Amino acid sequence: MTSGGYDPNQYPQGGQPQFGQQPQYGEQPKYDQQPPQQPYGQQPQQPYGQPQFGQQQPYGQPQDPYAQQGQYGQQAQYGQQDPYAQQQYGQQGYGQYGQQPGFGGQPGDLLTRFGARFIDGIIAGIPASIVYFVIVFAINSLFGSILAWILYFAIVSAYFVLCETNMGTTLGKKILGLRVIAPGGAPKISPEVSIKRNIYLIVNIIPCLGQLASLGLAIYMAITIEQDPNKQGWHDKFAGGTQVVKG
Repeated sequence: MTSGGYDPNQYPQGGQPQFGQQPQYGEQPKYDQQPPQQPYGQQPQQPYGQPQFGQQQPYGQPQDPYAQQGQYGQQAQYGQQDPYAQQQYGQQGYGQYGQQPGFGGQPGDLLTRFGARFIDGIIAGIPASIVYFVIVFAINSLFGSILAWILYFAIVSAYFVLCETNMGTTLGKKILGLRVIAPGGAPKISPEVSIKRNIYLIVNIIPCLGQLASLGLAIYMAITIEQDPNKQGWHDKFAGGTQVVKG
């Protein structure tokens, strides 16, 4: 022990503590003293159970379930879609493959529509036939026959127009669960639109030639209904885009 307070026996190696030696209790470390270094090529050890920096999780070891989910309010990374994100306003959803757009229901198939047309023909044909035979027997002439013919198909055509404009369907379509939707999904069918879509019936008013024209238009109507994805015949498109749907 010297007078300067320095004890050479305390640090036998030149008065300095050995490299990597911890200071004793109550002794402050020197400012020029560096922390102990690891041997060359060896990384510092991490606490038990904590993976080192850049080291991947061992295979098969379960990950922390709370660390996988993002924090509250945290946005997804760039290029990563949020599965729980809601669809934005005005954004169109993904339609099913092969699904065609409609106005408000499943399009009516060809056989069901012709079945409804057959029922409507019977319903409208009963009063029209009564008027026809009354005029024929009342006016026993060529003029009476022509007049009866015109009134017959006028009554049948009026039946379809009045039913579609007032009920949005006919009795035959209603029985088979069909209805007619106006162009663009409008709530009501106008008389002009209904006349256009039933024009193939109205041409029957013309004797002889009208029947041939009506038959050809009916065949063409069946072909176009079957080939169109929305089951719209040429008469539907001629009327501006009407559609017969189920419901």
